[in-house]
Amino acid sequence: MNTQLIDTLVQIIRALSVTEQALLEKKLFSDVSYPSTLELMNLAEKGRALDFLHDEPDIYTAEDGEPV
Repeated sequence: MNTQLIDTLVQIIRALSVTEQALLEKKLFSDVSYPSTLELMNLAEKGRALDFLHDEPDIYTAEDGEPV
């Protein structure tokens, strides 16, 4: 890892004006996309990380609580 290069880049970026930093940030992150709700739901379903919940007892029913 080239830590000297990274440190130099950080110094250069900090030396930029606020406007220049904003332009740099826009150029670096403009093509970053975030997953949609549907993609997150598919990941949770297919990732199987929450499968343990199927074995949990149902402790609440539709009759619990007060109507909203």
